Amino acid sequence: MLQATSIKKSYGKLQILKGVNFEVKKGEIVTILGPSGAGKSTLLHIIGSLDKPDSGEVILNGVNISKLSSKKLSAFRNQHIGFIFQFHHLLPEFTSLENICMPAFIAKKSKKEAEAKALELLEMLGLSHRAGHKPSELSGGEQQRVSVARALINNPAVILADEPSGNLDSENATSLHKLFTELRDKFQQTFIIVTHNTGLAELADRKVIMKDGQIISGDQL
Repeated sequence: MLQATSIKKSYGKLQILKGVNFEVKKGEIVTILGPSGAGKSTLLHIIGSLDKPDSGEVILNGVNISKLSSKKLSAFRNQHIGFIFQFHHLLPEFTSLENICMPAFIAKKSKKEAEAKALELLEMLGLSHRAGHKPSELSGGEQQRVSVARALINNPAVILADEPSGNLDSENATSLHKLFTELRDKFQQTFIIVTHNTGLAELADRKVIMKDGQIISGDQL
């Protein structure tokens, strides 16, 4: 479903990724582990088209995203890739419902369609009573669940998560990890997760370990 081939990336003289090969099947939960500076987040950003490799290519559902124009890439990213970050990046002036709807509005879906889907997700995540609340009125765990719903609203092919439980206490982190598994089981949702959390790593279908810009175990092709 997703294949990254010979990905190299440098910033100035510092080589971050040294020819990484990486693939993921539909419905897999794959975690990427490794020490700080190993290149985990850089790889995730390149897979998600937030950054471009110096060489190599990323193919998602048969589309070589490395070759798309900026305009086509933005549209593809919005429709096919969901993002969950450690810090939720929710817009403070908008309600939970409105925050979740944003990617759908960008994809030019109608207000009625977007809100219906957002309410469905809120219900599924146990947050329907929080639809009209702004981020400042939510707990950390609730904010992260809203960001999960936002990532899901366009039915993306893959969700990329960068330390998604890094800012949560252990109870909320465990709850979030179980949610990922439930979403995979219910919707065949694919996840690629960068984490230092060993509990989350153990729940994954597959662990990939990076060191010094290379995959040293997991699925080196």
